[in-house]
Amino acid sequence: MNLVIINGSARKNGRTGIACRHIQKKYRVDLIDLSLLQLPIFNGEKEQIELAEYKWLEEKASKADGIILATPEYHNGMSGALKNALDFLGSQHFFQKPVALLAAAGGGKGGINALNNMRIVARGLYANVIPRQIIVDPDCFDYEKEELLPEADRLARLMMEELKLYVKLHSMMKEGK
Repeated sequence: MNLVIINGSARKNGRTGIACRHIQKKYRVDLIDLSLLQLPIFNGEKEQIELAEYKWLEEKASKADGIILATPEYHNGMSGALKNALDFLGSQHFFQKPVALLAAAGGGKGGINALNNMRIVARGLYANVIPRQIIVDPDCFDYEKEELLPEADRLARLMMEELKLYVKLHSMMKEGK
């Protein structure tokens, strides 16, 4: 099972990145880190599909059986970096593919709008967004160890279990079982 997590934060040391690296290590998923990938702003011009950065992103997304989209919440939505990466990709990379959502919030009641924003865009890509989604607040992290604290890790584990279930079901449906 090939799972990929996309760190939708442009910040190299942000909480979204910590959560993504925690999930990458603990659950052995591939990481697309948009803080390291230098994608230009998508303009729809044909020469952009020749970019090495796009080809790498496209290959990772195409080979994934399931994807986790992760973003900080900026102004009630997903990050521009994540939206830009999704603009480079298309329904051929997401059609009926199981997708999980994670938002890193600044605290309080933040994060839900970013989740809803990602869900709407993923629906436009014909992805199958799973029901379980998580928000991680600032108090969900061990910053020294750069990992999620136990309760947040439990939520990540439940999300990963559900994503794997949907990936298995998707695979069975493709095989006609």
